[in-house]
Amino acid sequence: MARVFVYGTLKKGQPNYKHMINTAKGLAKFQGRGRTVEKYPLVIAGKYNIPYMLNIPGSGHHIAGEIYSVDEQMLQFLDEFEGCPDMYQRTLMRIQVVEWEGKGGAGEARAAADGVLECFVYSTATYPPEWVGLPYYDSYDSSGKHGLSYVLRESR
Repeated sequence: MARVFVYGTLKKGQPNYKHMINTAKGLAKFQGRGRTVEKYPLVIAGKYNIPYMLNIPGSGHHIAGEIYSVDEQMLQFLDEFEGCPDMYQRTLMRIQVVEWEGKGGAGEARAAADGVLECFVYSTATYPPEWVGLPYYDSYDSSGKHGLSYVLRESR
């Protein structure tokens, strides 16, 4: 099992959460909520209003999201879904645990006890330069005050 931190449309209550609970795509078990230890820009960009975490450490905000434990099948699905490695790149990042629900072995308990976990995160280092000038968010909600509702793939 691998740990994945999601901050956008895959979170509970967001347009693509259905994929996280579709066991035909693999297993994803909600472990808790967290935020990035380092600051990153989180922007909503493109004609489909997609949330992107730009891989520019030290700029932006501590990004809020959810921590999942996923099996290899779900990790492969997420790589495909996120257009990895072209659109997003899957990298390890340090995530500060805000609220922990996960149950597991002593290793998980120890990792959560110090408050920081290493999780895979889909961020991007390949983006148009003008995205750096877009508004930065610390948390994503498709129906947030920004008014930039995400466009589902099946509606494009």
